[in-house]
Formats: sequence, C-alpha cells, structure tokens
Amino acid sequence: MDDELNVTYVTLGGHVEVDKYRYLYFVIMLTVYILIICSNSTIVYLIWSHQNLHEPMYIFIAALLVNSILLSTSIYPKLLIDFLSEHQIISYSACLFQFHIFYSLGGSEFLLLAAMAYDRYVSICKPLQYATIMRKTTVSIFLVLAWILPASQVAVPAGLSANRKLCSFSLKAVFCNNTVYKLQCVVSRAQIIHDMVILLNVALLPVLFILFTYTRILIISYRSCKDVRRKAAQTCLPHLIVLINFSCLCAYDVITVQLESDFPKTVRLIMTLQIVMYHPLFNPIMYGLKMKEISKHLKKLFSPAKMV
Repeated sequence: MDDELNVTYVTLGGHVEVDKYRYLYFVIMLTVYILIICSNSTIVYLIWSHQNLHEPMYIFIAALLVNSILLSTSIYPKLLIDFLSEHQIISYSACLFQFHIFYSLGGSEFLLLAAMAYDRYVSICKPLQYATIMRKTTVSIFLVLAWILPASQVAVPAGLSANRKLCSFSLKAVFCNNTVYKLQCVVSRAQIIHDMVILLNVALLPVLFILFTYTRILIISYRSCKDVRRKAAQTCLPHLIVLINFSCLCAYDVITVQLESDFPKTVRLIMTLQIVMYHPLFNPIMYGLKMKEISKHLKKLFSPAKMV
C-alpha cells in the first residue's frame, strides 16, 4: 500500500523464473502478439474489402476476430512490460479493469458464436426466410448485444470488488483473471450467486443454444441432399471446433480458482497462457483455411501473380 498516493498495488506472482528468462519470454510473447494482430487483421480486412463477403456469417466472423484482437490487447502490453520490469506489479484498480475487460470479451466470444450458430441454422434450416430474418438490422442488434450484455454484467462484480477488504496482495497469475477473488478477505454468498448468474447468461446458455441449433442442423442435413450436407459441414464445422476449443480453455480458467493449490506453478502458467496465445491464433487459421470464400481471397492476396 502506498499511503502517499493511496494506491493499492498487487504483485503478479504467477511468473516462473522471469529474472532468468525475461528476454526469451519477451521475444516469444511479442512475436505471438504480432502474429495475433496480423493474422486476425488480415481476415477482417478481406471481409471488409470484398463485397461478396458482406454477409451475416462473415460479418460475425470479422466481429469474432476483432474480439480476439481486443482480448489480446487487454493482456499482452502489460505482460510484455512485466517481462522487462524488476517487479511485476499492478494497481488494484487497474487489475479490476483488466479483469472486467478480459471476462467481458470472453462472454462476447460465446454470444458471437451463438449468433453465428443462429445464422447457420436459419441459412440451412430456413433458407427461404433467410433474407427476411437475417437483415442488416438483425445483425447489428446481435453485434451490439454481444458486446454490451457481458460488459454490463461483469461490471457489477468488478465494481463490488473495488470496495472489498483485501487480506492478500499477491496474485498467483500473470494477469488479472478470476484469481482476484483470492485477494479478498471474504467472498460473499451474494457475489458467488451473481457470478454464477453471469456464467449462466454469457457462457452456459449460449453453449446450450449453440448445441441445440447444431443438432437441428445435423438432423435437417441428414434428411437432405448431399449438397446441403456438404454446405453444413463446410460452414458449421469450423464454428463447432472453435466453440469446443474456447469452452475447454474457459472451463480451465473457472476451475483453477477452486483447485489453485493442486496445480504446479509452471503448469498453471502454461495453461493460463493457452487462453491468450492459442485461441487468438487458432481462430484466423481455422476460418482462413476452412471457410472456402475467405481461403480463396487469402490465396489471391498472397499470390497476386496467379490471379487471372
């Protein structure tokens, strides 16, 4: 506690031998961050610049990739600074802000995936009504809700935590995730219930909705012709893989706070970094290679000499 400035600082104690490997960590994470920015931005640029990609499915993909960039930007700059610093600390208010941004954008990821699932459901199961249902207004509403709903809900526990009494000032993490609750002397039952409601609203319900829509798509596709089945596989499989990947990483993030002492420090560091390294890189690779139209424009972008 700095009495003169009245600022509470928290030590980020999740780093492993940062004094010994600080420059190696810095180079690796800077390289990953640049790759995340470049790969995601490239796909977003292709969708923005090509008229035939101005469809709801691709707009949702672009929003998902922008969300990945924002999520990474909430973590990487501070992480890179910490690698080069003698002391890995953060003010408690900045920590809560990072906590809010991280989980808001995490919730947005699930809601965007749910919107994409609904788009595929209407496209495959109700093709004649697609243009009527998935209008620009509908897409805009989905995008706004995907970012506003999680942000407004996560703001409550972040705001309440700002006034909680702290009994610890060392966080067993490299950035401010849900382990911030371990700093508080007491976590109230009301706060736990509210967090469960948020988890239900921005993660569990969207996942159940996605599973329901893909089940319906699978049933309809099975009963339809080969072209419909191929279309369903080409457009739905990447979404489903991204959902499974992100859900597993988020499940780990939620569980670790309860099993904190059971994980070695190195394992916890590696698994925590998977959330901010693997997933933001996985999305553009999955959508860039598996989505036919995006893949075609990528080939033209990087092989202009072959264009006719």
